[in-house]
Amino acid sequence: MTHDVIIIGGGHNGLVAAAYLARAGRRVVVLERRDTVGGAAVSERPFGPDFLVTSLSYVVSLLPPDMVADLRLAEHGYHVYEQGPYFAPRRDGRHLHLVSDPQRRREEIGKFSKADADAYERWETWLGGLGAKVGPLLDAIPPKLGSRRPGDLLGQASLLKTLRNVDVRAAFDLTRLFTASVADLVEDRFESDAMRGLLSVSGVIGTWGGPRSAGTAFVTLHHHLDQTGGQSAAWGFPRGGMGGVTAAMAASARAFGAQIRTGAAVARIDTTGGRVTGVTLESGEQLTAPTVITTAHPTISFLRLLDRADLPGDFVADIESWQSRSGTVKVNFAVDRLPSFASHPEHDPAVYGGTIVLSESLDDVETAFQEAASGRAATLPFADVCIPSVFDPTLAPDGKHVISMFTQWVPHTWAAQPHTAELGAYADRLTARMEAVAPGFTDSVIGRQIIGPHQMEHEYGLIGGNIFHGELTPGQMFHCRPAAGYADLRTPIKGLYQAGSATHGGGGVTGIPGRNVVRQVLRDTGRKVRR
Repeated sequence: MTHDVIIIGGGHNGLVAAAYLARAGRRVVVLERRDTVGGAAVSERPFGPDFLVTSLSYVVSLLPPDMVADLRLAEHGYHVYEQGPYFAPRRDGRHLHLVSDPQRRREEIGKFSKADADAYERWETWLGGLGAKVGPLLDAIPPKLGSRRPGDLLGQASLLKTLRNVDVRAAFDLTRLFTASVADLVEDRFESDAMRGLLSVSGVIGTWGGPRSAGTAFVTLHHHLDQTGGQSAAWGFPRGGMGGVTAAMAASARAFGAQIRTGAAVARIDTTGGRVTGVTLESGEQLTAPTVITTAHPTISFLRLLDRADLPGDFVADIESWQSRSGTVKVNFAVDRLPSFASHPEHDPAVYGGTIVLSESLDDVETAFQEAASGRAATLPFADVCIPSVFDPTLAPDGKHVISMFTQWVPHTWAAQPHTAELGAYADRLTARMEAVAPGFTDSVIGRQIIGPHQMEHEYGLIGGNIFHGELTPGQMFHCRPAAGYADLRTPIKGLYQAGSATHGGGGVTGIPGRNVVRQVLRDTGRKVRR
C-alpha cells in the first residue's frame, strides 16, 4: 500500500495530525516505536492489573475545545474531570487552600497575610488579562521574523494582527515577563512564604531553572493562556488517565481512515536530492511517501534519523545547541487509602480533586534547584501531587487509589545513567515529606514507581528527561522553536515536516503542533484529495 503521509511517533501530536489528515482524505500511516500509542501521555499498569497509572504527563492542559469537537473525541471515550483548586499542606500543621469561592479564598489567604489576599485578586486579573491577549499566539504558526520575502512579510503582518489587542501597558508587561523570574513577580506582590512557595511552582514545572532564574515568569503566564477568546481549554484529569486521551485520538484517527502501527521503530528518514522519499524501519522494511511528519525530539529527528550532511550547517548547529535539560522525577504510588492531612483531616473532595502542592516557601524551591545544579539531588524535593482515582473508578479498586507526584530536582546529567539507588533515596525523601503533612501515608503505600531522567529519555524518547522536548525559555520560544527559520513546522528537507512538542504550541498536551502541521501540509500539497 502506498501512503500520502508517514507520521513518525504515536504521541498526541502525531495522532492529532493523523486524524486531521485522514479526515482531509489523505492516506496516512503512523509509526510508533513502542508497543502502545501515547508517547508521554500514556496509562500503564506498573502495579499489576488492578491499577492504571498515568506514567508521565498527568493533566490535560490547553487542549482546544474545537479540536475535541473536530475529532469527535467524546464519541471515542474522551472525558475530563475538571481539576480542583490548589491545596498546600504545611509541616507546621497549617494549610493554604485556594478555593474557588472568592470570599472563602480571601479568608484562606488571609490566615497568612491580609495583604496577600488583596494581592491575589489583582494577580489573577492581571495574568488572566495578559493570557487572553497573547493566548491566540499559541495556535498561530510563527512567521519568519527578519525575512524580507513577500510571503514572509505577510506572515509578519498577520502576527501584528494577532496581537492587535496588546496595548502599550500589555507590551511593557509582556516584555518583562519574558525576561523576569517568577521570583521577581511573586516577591514584589506577596509577602507570605505560603503564597510565594505555592505560586513559584507554576514557574518552574518541568524547567531546568529555579524560581530566581530568568525566564521562569513566562512559564507562569503559560498556565494562564486562553487561545479561545473566553472558551478556555480545560485543565483536568482524563478518564482512563492520560492514556485515555491518546486512546481517543487514536480511535478518531482510525475512524477517519488512518493506519496506526505500533512496534514499528524508524531507523532512518530516507531522502533523495534534498527531498524526503519515505522511511526505513529498524526491521529493514521501507515505506515510501512524498510527505513525512516527525513528532520525535529534534535530536532524534535531525541528528539520528537523518544524515547531518543533508542538512544546512546552521540548522544542525541550532539543533545541537537545543537545550533539553530537566531534572524532573515522576513518582507514582498505589495506596490502600486516601492520605489524611493533619491540617485538614476530613476527606474533602475539593482537596483530593485538586492539585496538592508540597512547597512551603520560594526559598525551599530555589534551594532544591541549586542543590541539583551543583550535582546532588534535592534534599527537600517539591511536588505537584494529584489523586485522579477520586474521580475515576477505573484507575484503582474500590477504596484504593493511585497518586501521581511530579517532582523536582535531580541533576540533569542523570539522564545519562539510571542512578537507581540515588533515585530510590530521593523518592524516600519525597515519601517522608508527604508523611510529615499526612501522617500514615508511608504505611498506606502498596506500590511505588520511580521514573527518572534516564528512563524518560531511553524508554519514552524525552531527551534529557524534558517533558516539553525542550526548555521553555525566551530563547527557545515562538520563532526560535526549534531552529532559526523553521518554526513554521517545515524543515530543510522538502516534504519533511516537524510537529513534536519542541515546536511552537508544544509543551503540555495541547495537540496544537499536530493540527498546525496539517495546515502547512495541505497548503503545500494542495487541498485536493488524491483518491
